[in-house]
Amino acid sequence: MSIYLDNAATSFPKPPQVIEAVERTLRENSANPGRGGHHMSLDAGRMVMECRESLARFFGITDASRIAFTANATEAINLGLFGALNSGDRVVTTSMEHNAVVRPLQALSDQGVDVVRVAADTLGQVNPLAIREACVPGTRLVIMTHCSNVSGTLQAIEEVGPWCREQGILFMVDAAQSAGVFPIDVEKMAIDLLAVPGHKSLLGPTGTGFLYVRKGLDLKPLLYGGTGNFSQSAIQPTEMPERLESGTLNTIGLAGLKTGVEFLEKLGLDLVRAHEQELLRQLIEGLQEIDKVILYGPLDSARHGGALSFNVKNVDPSMLGFRLDREYGICCRVGLHCAPEAHGSIGTLPEGTVRLSPGYFNTADDINQTLAAIRTIVATEN
Repeated sequence: MSIYLDNAATSFPKPPQVIEAVERTLRENSANPGRGGHHMSLDAGRMVMECRESLARFFGITDASRIAFTANATEAINLGLFGALNSGDRVVTTSMEHNAVVRPLQALSDQGVDVVRVAADTLGQVNPLAIREACVPGTRLVIMTHCSNVSGTLQAIEEVGPWCREQGILFMVDAAQSAGVFPIDVEKMAIDLLAVPGHKSLLGPTGTGFLYVRKGLDLKPLLYGGTGNFSQSAIQPTEMPERLESGTLNTIGLAGLKTGVEFLEKLGLDLVRAHEQELLRQLIEGLQEIDKVILYGPLDSARHGGALSFNVKNVDPSMLGFRLDREYGICCRVGLHCAPEAHGSIGTLPEGTVRLSPGYFNTADDINQTLAAIRTIVATEN
């Protein structure tokens, strides 16, 4: 029997309702939404709109048409950055970003965009004041992760967004590790661009995600093509979401995403967060009691997302992760987690860390078994 503690990569298991929604859509209606006038196409289109509306409600978005569906958060980030920035623009970011942010910014830097990084401390925390100080006149955009996929550090985006709005600076948030974990309200937090995956804590299938674009902000599309409307014109539509959504949508995946969000709404995010926070507290306290274990990130579970990184002195994290998997059936992730700059900030280069990331469907017994396995491995390795 496996113990899955890699929810920061993708959530597992999915709620039974999500699986049923995907199966039902495959069996009963996989028609192409917005690509026909027949009843199956119209029904598929209604489901897609209902998914948009569920997401809008969940994230405090007043106009669901400002949600553009993507295959994942990485695509959403690329869509936002390449759509908003031009050569000569200045961007402020942080040293805690995933490569989903780092690599597009590097490509944009090669095209003449000025990229400035604000350093985090050894806990992975970025001081909002340091971000303000980095935003000299002419800064076009600030982009930062809400919650680190390495250290689990929760950043104070609610202190950054409103200030950026006052200064006329666009504020973009990578919510890959926070959407479905912490409350996010784009209006209250003054978020102009929000990139979200559907397959992590929103409990949807892989191949789903979205970019929220504030009303009044027009982005250059990444893709051009068929949208199901304005077919007589060779020019890409200007209306949202069609401007940013070319080609057939992942109707089956969106049926699952809609159901995942509705599952969270019915449970209540407070309940979900309380359960995951208790598992994190149990993990942190248990690991602190094991000799030679080094924990990274804040140890206050209230300021900690779902990812918890640790190492054991004189033990290769890859070997520890390998033994957890092969000997105990415990699934976790080791290494640099596609975020080498974050590991540089917390001092874990070049080997990285072991990352445990419990989710809603994990139990206290899962954590107890994991801690027991780590204790045994540490004793035999040392």
